[in-house]
This record gives sequence, C-alpha cells and structure tokens, in this order.
Amino acid sequence: MKTYLLIIWAVVYLTFPAYAQDLVLEAPAGFDQVQAGIPHGKIDSITYASTTVGTRRKALVYSPPGYSKQEKLPVLYLLHGIGGDEKEWLNGGSPQVILDNLYAAGQLERMLVVMPNGRAMKDDRATGNIFAPDKVAAFATFEKDLLNDVIPFIEKQYGTLTDREHRAIAGLSMGGGQSLNFGLGNLDKFAWVGGFSSAPNTKAPEELLPDPAQAKEQLKLLWISCGDADGLLGFSKRTHDYLYRHEVPHVYYLEPGGHDFKVWKNGLYMFAKFLFKQVDNSQLTKYSLLGTPAETNVPNAKYPQILPDNRVMFRVNAPEAQHVQVDLGKKYDLAKDTAGFWTGTTEPISRGFHYYSLIIDGLAVADPASETFYGMGRMASGIEIPDKDSEYYELKAVPHGDIRIKKYYSQAANDWREMYVYTPPGYDQSELNYPVLYLLHGGGEDHRGWATQGRADLILDNLIAADKAVPMIIVMINGNVGYQGIRGFGENALKAFENELKTAAIPFVEENFRVKTDAANRALAGLSMGGLQTLYAGVRNTDMFAHLGVFSSGWWSNQPELSDPQYAYMAENAAVINKNLENFWISMGGEEDIAYANNKIMMGKFDERGIKYVYSEYAGGHSWPVWRHDLFGFAQLLFK
Repeated sequence: MKTYLLIIWAVVYLTFPAYAQDLVLEAPAGFDQVQAGIPHGKIDSITYASTTVGTRRKALVYSPPGYSKQEKLPVLYLLHGIGGDEKEWLNGGSPQVILDNLYAAGQLERMLVVMPNGRAMKDDRATGNIFAPDKVAAFATFEKDLLNDVIPFIEKQYGTLTDREHRAIAGLSMGGGQSLNFGLGNLDKFAWVGGFSSAPNTKAPEELLPDPAQAKEQLKLLWISCGDADGLLGFSKRTHDYLYRHEVPHVYYLEPGGHDFKVWKNGLYMFAKFLFKQVDNSQLTKYSLLGTPAETNVPNAKYPQILPDNRVMFRVNAPEAQHVQVDLGKKYDLAKDTAGFWTGTTEPISRGFHYYSLIIDGLAVADPASETFYGMGRMASGIEIPDKDSEYYELKAVPHGDIRIKKYYSQAANDWREMYVYTPPGYDQSELNYPVLYLLHGGGEDHRGWATQGRADLILDNLIAADKAVPMIIVMINGNVGYQGIRGFGENALKAFENELKTAAIPFVEENFRVKTDAANRALAGLSMGGLQTLYAGVRNTDMFAHLGVFSSGWWSNQPELSDPQYAYMAENAAVINKNLENFWISMGGEEDIAYANNKIMMGKFDERGIKYVYSEYAGGHSWPVWRHDLFGFAQLLFK
C-alpha cells in the first residue's frame, strides 16, 4: 500500500510544474553545517582584467558538485558589504555549505555563484576608513566593472547560460543596495534580484523602478529581506511600500535579527531555492516570518504586526486570562504559550483603518499596544492596514495646514462644546477669507473622527498642493446632541443638531475665523449619521449651503414616520433645492455598505421627485477607507 501511494505521489508531482515555493518559511537547523557523505561543490579563486579600474581584480567562483565547463549553467552574482571583499561571504556566510546541502536535498537548481569584490578601485582592500568618499564611490563604479568586465569574463571562462532569465544578482548590506541598484537598473541583464538588509546606498524607489509596469513584466523574482532589529530596515521597507503600491510582485521577508550573517545566511538559503525555477507570484506575500508593526501602534510596541499579505499577527500578555480573542468585525481566537502570551494571526484584512478590540474572558477592552480612537461608542483600538491607493492621504513633503481645537459655549446645548478646525497652509500669513466645509462624523464617533481616523487634514493638504482643491477651512463639529442609540437618528435629534449648527457652531466659526459667509462658499457633508444630519439640515437650508455631501447614508426605508416628511418637503421644494445646490453628491461603499439598500431606495425617491444629484461608489463597505475616499472626491468639487 505504501509503495502504491508513493507511485501516485510521484505521478502527481511530475504532472505539475515544479514551483520554487513550498512554503517553507526559514532554513532548517543545520542548514549551514557541513554534512558528511554528500557531494561538495568547488570554490575557485580567479583574477580578471578590469578595464573599468585599470588593473587585475579578484573574485571567487563556486561551482556545484560534478560541474564541468562543458555544462552550461545559470549564474548568481553574490555581493558583499561595505566592510568586506570577495571573501566576506566565504568567511562569514559559508555559502558553499548552504548550497551543497540544498543540492543534496534536491532543492536547488544547478548554478554558478560568483563572489566579486564590489569595491571597484585599484586598492580595493577593506582597510582604513571604509566609509571614505572614494571607497563609497567605488561601490557605485562597480556597476560598470560588473557589466563590462566580470560578466564577460565569467561567460568566456565558464560554461554559462547568457540570457537575462539565467542571470541573478543578490547581496548583503552595501551589496544588497548594489544588487537592487544594478539589477533593477539593468533588467535587460538580470531577471532575478535580491537585497538582504540593503544599505543606504539603495536608490530611492522612484529611481529604482521608474517604470513599475516594465519591471513587473520583466522580473522573475524580486526578493527583499531584513532583520526586524536592523537599523537599516527603513531602506527595505520604503522599497517594499513602493512595490506594494504599484503592484510589483516581490517577497518582503522579515525575520528576527539584526545586521548580521544569521539573517544573511537565511536570506541566501531562501532566495537561492527560488532561483531559475517557475515562480508562483500569487504565493510571494506569504513568505515572511514577521510582519511590520502597525503604524497605529503606540511607540515601541512590536505588535500587532501586519504581514505582507495583510494578515495581522497579535501578541497579548495576559497570563491570568482563560480565553482571549481579537474582534476585528470577525472574532479570532488567540492561543496561549507557556510564558502567558496569547498569539494568533488573522485572515488578510481589507485596506485602511479598522477598529478592533481585545476580548479577554468576555470583556471587550482596548489593546494597550495600540493607539485608541473614539468609535463604536467608546475608546477602541485601531489598526491601519496598508492600502495601494493610500497616496492621497499620506504625509508628504508639501505645505501643511493646522488642526485647531476650539472650545465654545453653545446656547443651543446650554453647555461648553468642542470642535476641530482645519485651516489650510498659509492661513495665518494671509488676509484672505476662505470657504468652509462643515464635516460631520458618524454614529458612535465624535468630532475627532475626521481628524484622526479620517486624516482630513492630510487629504486636503495633498489636494491643495496638487491644485486639485480650493484652499478651504474644514469645521469638524460634534454631532452628538444628547440623544443616545437609535434616538440619535430620530427627527428630534436631527432638529437639535440643525439648531446647534445654525445658532452655535456657524456663528462661532464666522466670529473667530476669516471665512466667507454666503451659501456658495459654505458646504455641509457627513458620513452615516452625519449623512442623515446633512440630508436634514442641508436640504432644509439650501439658502445657507450650496454644496451637500452624503457619504454612506440614506433615509431609513423602515421608518416612514421619519422619511416620509422629508420626501414630502423635497417634492414641495424641488425647484428651489435644484436651483440652490451646486453640488448634491451622494456616495456609497458598494453593496456591502450597510446603508446601501436604504440609499438605493432614497435615490429612487429623489428621481421620482426630480431632485438632481450625482452618485459615486467606492467599494469597501461602511468604513473609513471609503469615507476618506469620499472626502477626497467631494473636496475636489467644492467652491469652483
């Protein structure tokens, strides 16, 4: 029976293409130790005439067990760091041992490995001040030496396959930067590129890959790896972020460790297993031992971590707890280890900002490792998941406005209240009056939401810098007016909000900021509950607001006592509404948005009554990624 099963396995294995990826995520114990009784490759020391440097230079060449020069093999060019030379890998990384063991295990394609001296100058020794300007510059000069001298020599002296599909380049530290610079800069020469703990010589991503589409088409594999405690990790991460945003397939591999050979040997082991085989790009994001700490973590908190495929790893210290979960809309059980830490990994999480909670023995609490945000009616944890489309709300080197926290006494509420006010770049230096957008939050949130979860200031900073939006003031007021739960969506609550807006918030803004006060220069928009408030206070006051934005909202179809009077008002005043409104913009987060059905019914009612509006849809449900995009789109329409 065992023999029969082995035959079936062999037939299945041989029927399908051999893929490099077997989802082994790190080198096994002993991978870098000499094994007895297996064939061994050979290391040759060679010299070549460098026309680039004007002298003869040295390199090492590893050839696999049983190699003869009549055999034509692909080639990996393996580069050292700033403090090394052609022998650094040999002395510190034992590449010949790693490769011999991989061959013995049947896990490696036969190849030559060339280890040159990447310091292209006449005195190329790693002596004296290795950071001297001429020595650093010599690492850049090596690109010419590699292409014009090293590669032609190897291909003349050894049996090699000379097309780009059979040529790879990788390196550690300074050599990692060289590999990315030279490999991605010469995709007509290299189809396989790897950077291990790449150093500051790595070019900016926009310079490395000015044409991501071309790179996507030409690369067989792009590998970026680093230790999580490496001070140079930022150079690898910025490259990964750019590749992620431009959808260039690659491995971004993080592991425990610093800037040392423990990391680099594992990097070589993992990278080499992929080389010169068919690669399944759909699996590449699964290759990493660790994730990147979420940007929403408190300082120095390593968890939660976001893996390259946007799964999230949690680690919680709760030694006395009996049951721990993470609630991200879906609940995930964590497992306890012997030290009292609870760990677990989610499924891939959709882009952008998400609230979450820890549930410890049935009690929902904020994660002490995360920043907290007012949402879900309480202070909750939040996590920012990478978004390929995030450029419009990223912090950039553009002029920035300010978020000002203002307290005011409201006669409508008979209490002190607070608002956040965004003023555009240059407001304090100008004497101009600005148009105003009054921007409203959703249920369970408050006036802080658009500034923190929504990143309204960054969205406007970037739009204004790109000349896509008119400089404007944004007033984020607290739409909670004393009604709790479902009552906060009723007509009494909507009337109370309208009164707060008209008699307290707007007068305060117009007394304390340089704003234009006519309807054409005043807008009102809101998400979810704030969308209902916009529908109520905005539609009934089109003499005050010429621009309305309704995000993920709509009159509730199952509450005719609330919605019917609104539709009746619109039918009676359709001509005035259409005349007064320059923009009536309605947006949804697709069919998964919880307000989608109500909104669809509402727009049908608008159509029946002849109300003019523009509809926009951005997939993502009832969530902050959608509402950020709504603000991005709506702001570009205003005051023009």
